[in-house]
Amino acid sequence: MPVTSKKFFLKDYALPISIGIHDSEKEAPQLVIINIEMYFEDMSLETSDEIADTVNYDFLRTDIEALAKTRHFNLQETLCHEIIKICKNVKGFKRIVVSTSKPDVYNDCDTVGYEVMYEY
Repeated sequence: MPVTSKKFFLKDYALPISIGIHDSEKEAPQLVIINIEMYFEDMSLETSDEIADTVNYDFLRTDIEALAKTRHFNLQETLCHEIIKICKNVKGFKRIVVSTSKPDVYNDCDTVGYEVMYEY
């Protein structure tokens, strides 16, 4: 029997966030790149073309932006786990993968980051 995998994703969402443990990082927000994958529980191929039958993904951007304005984050790990909590509020997903990266930390590499996968 064929296996179907369906996911919703948000890729390369760039947002200035107050994050980091060094004094220089606490002076001003820095660019953080956020990626989210949310895998559906429903594995059927049945679908609807009605907006009422889908997930409104606008909440991800607005809720994450609101979260970013609430506090300073010392660690990317903490930020990722808080984003997972936002995603968990949406029913119908069996796995959520969230990663963050800070592209401006080191001159000799593209980015440094963290990723967490939550299954339930």
